[in-house]
Amino acid sequence: MKTPDSEKLTLNLGFVDLGRIDLLVRDGFYSNRSDFIRTAVRNQLSTHADVAAQATTRLSLELGLRVFTRRDLEAAKAAGERLEIRVLGLAVIEPDVSPELARETIASLTVLGALHASPEIKAALSDRLA
Repeated sequence: MKTPDSEKLTLNLGFVDLGRIDLLVRDGFYSNRSDFIRTAVRNQLSTHADVAAQATTRLSLELGLRVFTRRDLEAAKAAGERLEIRVLGLAVIEPDVSPELARETIASLTVLGALHASPEIKAALSDRLA
C-alpha cells in the first residue's frame, strides 16, 4: 500500500482574502492558491515551532508516520499488551486488521494529523479516539 504524503483540506475564505491571494498569484509571488496557503501554514508552524515541540514531548507523541499491521497487533495480543497510540502526523491501520483485533489490542488512539483506517476500524475504536 502506498502511503500518501499529504492530506487534502477544504477551507472557507472571505472573498476579499481570496481576491488578495489571487492578486499575489497573478503577480507571480506564488504559483497558485495552494502554494500560497502551504507557505502561510509553514510560516505559522515555524513561528510556533517551540510550542509545538514542547507539546509533542509533553504528550509523548510519535512524530511522523506510524503504520500498524495485523502482525504488529497480533504480537501485542500474544504478549498481553494493550497499545496506547499517540501520533502527530499520520497513523495507518492496515486494511487486513480486523475490527475485533483492533478493539482487543488498542486501548486508546490519539492522532493529531490524519488517521487512515477502514470505516469499520474507526467505528470499532470510536470510544477510544481522543
